[in-house]
Amino acid sequence: MDDWLIDDDRLSLGRKSLLPGEGFFHPDSVAEAEKEREARDALADAPAVVVADPDADGLACVALIRELVADAALLPAGPRDIATALEFVAEYGEPDIPVFVCDLCPDSESDLEHLELVADRAGELHWFDHHQWDDDLGALVDDHVTRRVVGESDEECTADVVARSLDADVPEYLEELAAVTRDHDLWLREDPRSDDLADYAYWADPEEYIEVVREHGADLPDEVEEFLAEQRVEKEALVEKAVDRAELHEIGDWTVGVTYGRCSQNEVAEALREQGTDAAVIVKPAGSASIRGTDAFERAHEVAAKVNGGGHPKAAGCKPDIYDDMLDYAHHWTTQGAVAQQVIIEAFHDVKREAEAEDEEDEGVETE
Repeated sequence: MDDWLIDDDRLSLGRKSLLPGEGFFHPDSVAEAEKEREARDALADAPAVVVADPDADGLACVALIRELVADAALLPAGPRDIATALEFVAEYGEPDIPVFVCDLCPDSESDLEHLELVADRAGELHWFDHHQWDDDLGALVDDHVTRRVVGESDEECTADVVARSLDADVPEYLEELAAVTRDHDLWLREDPRSDDLADYAYWADPEEYIEVVREHGADLPDEVEEFLAEQRVEKEALVEKAVDRAELHEIGDWTVGVTYGRCSQNEVAEALREQGTDAAVIVKPAGSASIRGTDAFERAHEVAAKVNGGGHPKAAGCKPDIYDDMLDYAHHWTTQGAVAQQVIIEAFHDVKREAEAEDEEDEGVETE
């Protein structure tokens, strides 16, 4: 396949909004080999390692932990990369290395298959998070870690958890960084700086982000603000396209906005909320989807759990198990995620029926 076919720079905005990014078309085997090489290099002689989701929350955790261990290595890992990251630590980490796992929640025992090996190799093993945990998986982790600290998912982000849990003097400006990160991560939207942090974490190299926030905290320097302004021109255009193609669905007394596109899901969700939706679903060209709630809908994680995902009451993600080959993806792109949208809408209906059953049961108890 010619490289130009997947070159983002030559695509019109309309086509870019419908197709996944260039990285999607690179075979997993190539990406995995590169990840292993990077992990091996990062862990060589590292005095500590942080396995973290490379979003603003996870990277803020790294910045905080480097107040305790200045040269702690970062091993970036998304929710579906937990097992692989732990395997790398077990294989390439130094003996007795302190290990910190941040902003990651296992979905199944398979995510933890290498945890015992890591525990045997590590001098200490800390797991900090704020997602909603399965009790059995939590107990399994507790059997192997030095400590597991999980904050309330609607009150703290993981950076908050790390800031209060570290045996170190955390500077006030980094405590503020955690608070501003929470504003975005919990979708509070009370501090305009939180959008800057989220966007910068998305567009910048993780080490660059960590270096900048360790120096400046939540108040990003002028050159970063200029960079963000340039990047946002295209971002806002992609958001507008996703909002324009959204459709509203009435599910009981919930109004759910559903759309498709490569875009910033938080801005799309906010625009749909302003149009009166209680929840928003943004299906991505790569096959995953983001589910965002409001004060009127705090069951996003329940919907996501029914379609191969999880998260928080007002912010969750999933990737429906509907893609068997490239023909399925081709259908996904040309129909703007029709199948994914349908299975997620069905999940909303399932959750609605369960919520109504709970209400009926509660009413029955009250009348007895």
